[in-house]
Amino acid sequence: MKKIVLLGDSIRQIGYGTKVPEMLGTDFSVWQPSDNCRFAEYTMRGVMYDWKNEIAGADVIHWNNGLWDVCDLVGDGPFTPLVTYGEFMLRILKVLQKTTDKIIFATTTPVTEQNPYNSNKVIDEFNAYIVPKLRAEGVVINDLNALVSSDIDRYIRKDDNIHLTDEGIDLCAAAVCEKIKSVL
Repeated sequence: MKKIVLLGDSIRQIGYGTKVPEMLGTDFSVWQPSDNCRFAEYTMRGVMYDWKNEIAGADVIHWNNGLWDVCDLVGDGPFTPLVTYGEFMLRILKVLQKTTDKIIFATTTPVTEQNPYNSNKVIDEFNAYIVPKLRAEGVVINDLNALVSSDIDRYIRKDDNIHLTDEGIDLCAAAVCEKIKSVL
């Protein structure tokens, strides 16, 4: 049985993470935190301390961070500055690499144009910044941003302008399962 770890914000927690265990089937054991992994700094603490024992022995780790980091609640820029985000993400990676070399990073998904706190321009900047750095370290990239961007109206909810619709959850869960199986 292969042990899979899913780490990520609410796109995982109330999104694809709700479907992946069943979609992968009985040959896989899936662990994921019950809480939202929020921003990169929160995830960093989780992998270093809170979830260390649960992550141990993972065959594959699928991970996303970004929506909380790019969030601009008061108009003074992203919650996490871009360079700081990169530093945290690389620190997270170093911890994860002690468990497995099969690490997948999912790009930050887009939001609707009506989202008052997140912008696709900033999301694209953060993805463009971190993807080459992670890829250079051997991380496999799961471009959920490209998938969801193909039809934001269909895949992102209108009531909150950020989370996946049921169709978006199915789309992303299938992509996550496919990517996990591709590295085994």
